Amino acid sequence: MGKLDILTKEYMKRPSVFADVLNQFIYKGRQVIHPDRLVELDTTEITIPYGGSQASIPVQKYRDVSKILTAMTDQKAAYCILAVENEGKINYVMPVKNGLYDFINLAGQVTKAEAAHKASKNQSVKPTGDEFISGFWKNDRLLPVITVVVYFGSEIWDGPMSLSEMYTDCDADLLKYAAEYHINLITPKGLTDSEIDGFQTSMREIMRYIKYANDREMLDKVLNTEQRFKNLERSAAEIINAATNSKIKLEQGKETVDMCLAIQEMREESRNKGRDEGRNEGRIEGRIEGRNEGRIEGRNEGRIEGIKAFIQDKVEDGVAENVIISKLQRHFALDVETAKQYYTTYVK
Repeated sequence: MGKLDILTKEYMKRPSVFADVLNQFIYKGRQVIHPDRLVELDTTEITIPYGGSQASIPVQKYRDVSKILTAMTDQKAAYCILAVENEGKINYVMPVKNGLYDFINLAGQVTKAEAAHKASKNQSVKPTGDEFISGFWKNDRLLPVITVVVYFGSEIWDGPMSLSEMYTDCDADLLKYAAEYHINLITPKGLTDSEIDGFQTSMREIMRYIKYANDREMLDKVLNTEQRFKNLERSAAEIINAATNSKIKLEQGKETVDMCLAIQEMREESRNKGRDEGRNEGRIEGRIEGRNEGRIEGRNEGRIEGIKAFIQDKVEDGVAENVIISKLQRHFALDVETAKQYYTTYVK
């Protein structure tokens, strides 16, 4: 699990944020789902495929966050089960993934209903034969499962929104009868500014920043005009950092961040770092160039000393001038005029 996954999972566990996401997506910003009515569920969902001997093999899946919305009337009923899947990268199998999770949850409800009937001491109500075999009675009802995917990336979501988009090309009449599942998606690039304004929590600043992360002019405008960025909670700033690969420094011990000031400091530090790296590269290149020149000069000096010693040795041995010049040409790859110049220089 990456850093962004950890940060967003902890962030979405907060009832205020969870309710904010669902209120914006389902109710267009109306405050219908209240944080104090949300009870967190165990996000490890285990269901046993019911029916025959296959019941011995458990199936286990994990959701990022799952909460149940309870009714305030009697504290017994639940309207629906809500889930949020956090994605830092585009997932091209999201319809399959979410559909699997949702149906595992529904299958789990069926299993629980069957277990509840078996454990019931009310013998006055008898199931019909069909109800007994299925384990789910005619008047039993399932809680709807609603899953919303929150994409924390700055790119446009180009993954499939439904199962039908994932199917191979085939007969359109045939596809009408194939299983279908649509994902509910929140993505920064897919939200208008007015829709982002509908968020009540720091999700507003997270979505806005990510949306304009690659547009410096618009991002600067947003940061300079929206006061909430001057006092942003640390958890939101950490998500922004991880989602956009920013290098915003967050002071230890501070629970809020002035994003405008932090980004100015980050950019200034980047400029200074660039200047320092430029200077260092210049120094390194200078040193390398100096070493190379030294090597070349050393080789030239050694070559000249070798030619001088060669000529003097041959002269001492009584070798004729024309023979020495000929040997210089062969051994040191010299033309005749250069060989003669060396001979004249070093023969006294």
